[in-house]
Amino acid sequence: MTISAKALTIIIVNGYKKRRESVVLRQIDESRVAKVTNTRYREHYHIQTPAGWLNDPNGLCFFKGYYHVFYQFHPYSAEWGPMHWGHVRSKDLVHWENLPVALVPGDPEDSGGCFSGSAIVKGDRLYLVYTGHHYYDDGNQDHFWENQNVAYSDDGIHFTKYAGNPVIKAPADNSQDFRDPKIWEHDGQYYLVLGSREQANNRARILLYQSSDLLNWQARGPITESQDIALEGSMWECPDFFRLNGQDIIACSPMGIKPQRHRFLNLSQAGYFVGQLDYDQAHFEHYDLHLLDYGHNFYAPQSFLTPDGRRIQLAWFSSFDKPMLEQADGWAGALTLPRELVMRGNRLGAIPAKETTRLRTGEDLNTSAIIHSPRQLAVTDPQHTEWDLTFDLTSNDGQVSWQIANSDETLVSLHYDQASGEVTVHQHNQDSDRYATIGHVHQLRARIFVDTSSVEIFLNDGVATFTERYYNDQQPVMTTVTASRPTATAIKAYTLNMKE
Repeated sequence: MTISAKALTIIIVNGYKKRRESVVLRQIDESRVAKVTNTRYREHYHIQTPAGWLNDPNGLCFFKGYYHVFYQFHPYSAEWGPMHWGHVRSKDLVHWENLPVALVPGDPEDSGGCFSGSAIVKGDRLYLVYTGHHYYDDGNQDHFWENQNVAYSDDGIHFTKYAGNPVIKAPADNSQDFRDPKIWEHDGQYYLVLGSREQANNRARILLYQSSDLLNWQARGPITESQDIALEGSMWECPDFFRLNGQDIIACSPMGIKPQRHRFLNLSQAGYFVGQLDYDQAHFEHYDLHLLDYGHNFYAPQSFLTPDGRRIQLAWFSSFDKPMLEQADGWAGALTLPRELVMRGNRLGAIPAKETTRLRTGEDLNTSAIIHSPRQLAVTDPQHTEWDLTFDLTSNDGQVSWQIANSDETLVSLHYDQASGEVTVHQHNQDSDRYATIGHVHQLRARIFVDTSSVEIFLNDGVATFTERYYNDQQPVMTTVTASRPTATAIKAYTLNMKE
């Protein structure tokens, strides 16, 4: 084990000796690392930890020929703990290589954890900007303070924490919640947004900072804040700022929103605002908050721009209020497939990144059929399959369904009612269903990615997505489609696997 310290060096400034601290890299204690003891729930083609705990994706970027994804990571158990930054990279966005842990907490700037952040490339150097988490000496894990820090790498693998950390401290009117920087460049300047909660009124807000060198930051103030806590939340975690189709977007993960009939039913949400950022006035004018994903298990999304100009997003298969059964096996958590973000007017949607077709190892079905009564679809490996279903609803006001089930129960199901225009998704280990209104459509296309313990549903090229985490203890599983009236249906299915 290598324990970092801050090594003292001497430099000469204007003829005088001056002390400067340079950071020695911290490494994890390999003798304490968790081990996977059972692979029953292990995913076949999603990013997951070698072992231990995973949550938010961080630092998404493209650097020196590789896509890089970092994630919140606790290597020593399958429980949430002091956050590290796990790290994978890929040449094609779907086949991932595990790399050494990028950030290890324990230095003065991040004594309690290296919390979420983002990445940016400047010249030949990759910079990470992240939140340092700190606890007060009262034994209360809910009593903490946070600051912002920088680390950098020239090879994309080994990272050094900046000797001048922290680079941003919380303003005086801030609560203890002050985290998750998202960085970008605009007109030769660097900007970042932070999730913040004002102390006095308990409102969520987004703070803007500006820099010319990534190390010295000027506070520009709050660019927007929640107007109604019940409707918009008291804290916007993991803000992500980007521009798409001429519109500025802030995606975030609001906390504290009250359920609104069929909306905002999760314990914590993932949503977005569409608007315009006035850089001169430091103000973000925007429309109302909308959900990014309508499923049970989607949180802390982050996006980045690919070399060919696509905006790609990943998120965490969150599980805030239900057991994560894989914890008994020495690991916890996975990330979604990469999704390409698309605009539909003033609404943001997502489609599977085109690279996901590289996961296909065989075509199981490619047929058309008139579906009425339940029809079971036979495929080689129903728990590792991509479904591409197109239901023709031009001649009837009907209902169509898809489900994956074992011998005891339905695991995940999708149901569309053309008359109401509502899609309902059921997950067997959840107390309530999830819903999206897509209107009266004459054709419903569903691309559905089933992995060992997850399902991702993409509807009509970006109109709605559902992200689900399920657990199947009974083998085998069966896939069925149903229609309330005779419905022409095109059916394609592909076996998927990350291993080449």
